[in-house]
Amino acid sequence: MDYMDSGLRYTPKSDKDWDTSVQFLPASDNKKLEKKKGPGKVGAVIGVVIFAAVVALMTGLLVWHFHFRKDVRVKKMYSGSMRITNQVFENAYENSNSTEFKALAKKVTSQLKAIYSKSPQLAKYYVGSTVQAFSEGSVIAYYLSEFRVPTGQEAAVDSAMTSMDKLVDKERRSSYKAGNDLVFEDVVSSALDARLFSTSFSRFLKFSEHAKPNNIGQIQSPGFPNSPYPPNTFMEWQLRADPNYVIKLAFDTMNLEGNCKNDFVKIYDSLVAIESRVMEEMCGYYSPSEPLTFLSSGNVMLVTMATNEKKNFPGFRAQVSQIQRGNKATTCGGQLRAEKGSFASPNFPNYYPPRTSCQWSIQVPDGKAVKLTFKKFLLSEPGEEKRKDCRKDYVEVNGKKLCGEKPDGTVTETSNTNTMSVLFFSDGSYVDRGFSAEFEAIDVTDPCPQQFQCRNQRCIKLDLKCDGWNDCGDMSDELNCKCNEKDITCKNGLCKPMFWKCDGVDDCGDRTDEMDCGGCSSGQITCKNNKCVSEKNRCDGSDDCGDGSDELDCGRTASGVSCTDLTYKCKNNKCINKVNPECDGTPDCEDGSDEESCDCGRNMFKTSRIVGGQDAEQGEFPWQVSLHVKTFGHVCGATIISPRWLVTAAHCVQDDGKIKFSQPGTWEAYLGLHTQGGIASVVAKRNLKQIIPHPNYNAYTFDNDIALMELDSPVTYSDYIRPICLPSPQHDFPTGSTVWITGWGATREGGSAAKVLQKAQVRIINYEVCNGLMNGQLTSRMLCAGVLSGGIDACQGDSGGPLSSPADSRTFLAGVVSWGDGCARRNKPGIYTTVTKFRGWIKEKTGV
Repeated sequence: MDYMDSGLRYTPKSDKDWDTSVQFLPASDNKKLEKKKGPGKVGAVIGVVIFAAVVALMTGLLVWHFHFRKDVRVKKMYSGSMRITNQVFENAYENSNSTEFKALAKKVTSQLKAIYSKSPQLAKYYVGSTVQAFSEGSVIAYYLSEFRVPTGQEAAVDSAMTSMDKLVDKERRSSYKAGNDLVFEDVVSSALDARLFSTSFSRFLKFSEHAKPNNIGQIQSPGFPNSPYPPNTFMEWQLRADPNYVIKLAFDTMNLEGNCKNDFVKIYDSLVAIESRVMEEMCGYYSPSEPLTFLSSGNVMLVTMATNEKKNFPGFRAQVSQIQRGNKATTCGGQLRAEKGSFASPNFPNYYPPRTSCQWSIQVPDGKAVKLTFKKFLLSEPGEEKRKDCRKDYVEVNGKKLCGEKPDGTVTETSNTNTMSVLFFSDGSYVDRGFSAEFEAIDVTDPCPQQFQCRNQRCIKLDLKCDGWNDCGDMSDELNCKCNEKDITCKNGLCKPMFWKCDGVDDCGDRTDEMDCGGCSSGQITCKNNKCVSEKNRCDGSDDCGDGSDELDCGRTASGVSCTDLTYKCKNNKCINKVNPECDGTPDCEDGSDEESCDCGRNMFKTSRIVGGQDAEQGEFPWQVSLHVKTFGHVCGATIISPRWLVTAAHCVQDDGKIKFSQPGTWEAYLGLHTQGGIASVVAKRNLKQIIPHPNYNAYTFDNDIALMELDSPVTYSDYIRPICLPSPQHDFPTGSTVWITGWGATREGGSAAKVLQKAQVRIINYEVCNGLMNGQLTSRMLCAGVLSGGIDACQGDSGGPLSSPADSRTFLAGVVSWGDGCARRNKPGIYTTVTKFRGWIKEKTGV
């Protein structure tokens, strides 16, 4: 019987099981301790002392040896695969209980032991091996090996295991070879993810699925979709396809705990969990619109899932099918001869398969050059984000390697001739979405007609040069510029938009934009009221600023803090000096009231990767509402704050001629909407019961531009409909912080509306700077925000829509779109109603 039975049943052994490897210390030579003559009194005392010392030493050594030494050995598991070239695959090898499987497995484990015996680092720590599976080609064996390694020796064992192929060669060249020995090639070995043999697992479940031609099978986590997946459980699904086919695995649901340290799914291009063959690790909640389709490189794949004891979720479901090699999804490369055209990595926009290499040869007419633009470029791997050498997956264009994650359309390559070579390579671990690219023939002498050519060969509009934005991606459009009076002239020659001045962010790169901001000198802190006090006065228990801001975030309990306009007031009327304590997961108030009513501001789906685009992902902003005027369509945006109440702008509900915008019967509210005109099953439509504009709204200055709407019936929360968190009156949204603005782009006056919900990242702007730009039109109830990323078509947000401020796992409503250019178009700040100023009024009217 093998040390471990087949299947990933990691049963931890007790300490007693390892006592056989312990050696007794050699006994001392008693003759050397004998005395020739009887001892005197002094000698007797010395002898007793020496004897006691020796006994104590021996006892200590024995205690250390037997009690401590065995505890410093750690369990190390290694997984691997090897091709057995002198065997032919039999169908019986799929069944681990078959006689044929057991016979071949016994040979493999016996030979593995012989291989490990060739390495001094491995032989003395080796415990045993088990074969997990076999697959075609001739026969590939997948195995697990266990070692018991003394602390400090792990690196040596890891190093020896990475050289398994050399050990195999050494064993093959040994003087004695039995005629029935197996011949191994293509040996792969790596340390097993420690989470996969956790001692906390109480259950181990193993499943298998062999895909059939023209048939779609299904795998899912136990209990799905009616009950949560089991806790403290390790599960694996061995997937197989017929020879000459590959596995296609398509997830339609992925809903796990958000922290991969607790619950996770890992997919391997193998039948055992070899880390050098891991394709992807997933946890959290993925939107159904997120493409999660994987292809194997061979005819096998392994899906593993591990869970801990708490917070179990619905789990996953995936379809399993097989695709014949040579299918369009599995092939790439070839000759491309045309004036223009397009191509993509295999399986795009889904995940490309591992261990893939393909080459395209592009040729355009003589006298022209090839211009290649990557519309999408997603080739990143965990741990490789900061590397520039592209040692993992990459695209190579005329000898230049490209990898990582790039904004849409920013990667451009141009040839010097009418030909171009493009190579795509993926290694054995971690796959990504890949790329889509377009090529065209260009005039070598004028590659960017009536446009500006960047150093990276990208073409941009002439009016984007020297506007403060890095449109080229390499800053070449912002070099050697002459700034106008509306821009910040950086000392290093760059020009930056004036509204970035004094926001605490070094936009120039030399801090020019953060100079002359009326700040305090070195050794002082700036109070919220702009007063300067010594750093020594911070957190000394005295209000040196006069507004209490030098005593914020000082870690004192509620009982020792006096209440000011800046301190958070708990429900028991005691105050705490922590900044923004509400819904941060830590109860700071004695009565816990800062963590009440916190079922808000959560995006249920895992953050999607939409690089460079402005379309929001479905469910990304579940608090966004589309307000329609009946028979007309979308007019304004709004934000969900409770099952019954919405927040919008007061100017949206002012009567205008024949249309009575102030009347509830004029409106319809669409919650959970993503695409205008596409009323999906997740969308809830509601009429309004009442509209409450702020009584002090000023239609001329847009002061107090906020209104409340009550729905005629409460809405049920879902993944696509959820409330945003309302900030406390003291909540701080600091200048320079990044926030999001969303909307469909329609205006009351008409104009073209975006069909899909748009998003733009904006930054909160210094109040004084913005007020100057706006000719003093701001009131104390307004805040400014401007577009953070370049792009002439930045989102045109809706009046009444939310300014969403992410904070850890929650999102707070910082503002309501009021006036200006809505979503704060490029170089033009947008003006928002400051929600913190109306927190008391909102609670009075809605109870929220």
